[in-house]
Amino acid sequence: MTCRPITRRGMLLGSAAIGLSGALSTASAAPAPLTFGYLYAKIGVLGMSFSDKVKTLAGQDVTMQGFMAPPLKAEAKFFVLTEIPMALCPFCSSDADWPDNIVVIYLDQAQTFEQANALIEVAGRLEAGSWTDPETGFVSLLRIVDAHFYRA
Repeated sequence: MTCRPITRRGMLLGSAAIGLSGALSTASAAPAPLTFGYLYAKIGVLGMSFSDKVKTLAGQDVTMQGFMAPPLKAEAKFFVLTEIPMALCPFCSSDADWPDNIVVIYLDQAQTFEQANALIEVAGRLEAGSWTDPETGFVSLLRIVDAHFYRA
């Protein structure tokens, strides 16, 4: 018997799995917290390199706190999370233009957005590496996908 993990407000509440002995065991793990200061190991004229923490957490569930950049429309499936409140949305034309203090958030479902000056927490799966959204043409280096958010 295997129970499916339940995600609620950024916390992985638990899952169960059968061990080799056949006994039922419970393992619980919370998403790893990630902060803007730990995204990149090096930033220079030749570009940016991901930190060891990002490399380790890629493909895993994480949480991040930050501010929602002004979205293109009131309800959508993605937005940009920034380290500080921003007056303008930081859309980039290539990964060479990518700022070191933003992460693209792709939501699990379309949502109405918060005010840009409200601190929020995001939970979802971290993806690292250059990627171009086929629908919008938006280029990103870091993304949190299958995400949800709430006021911190």
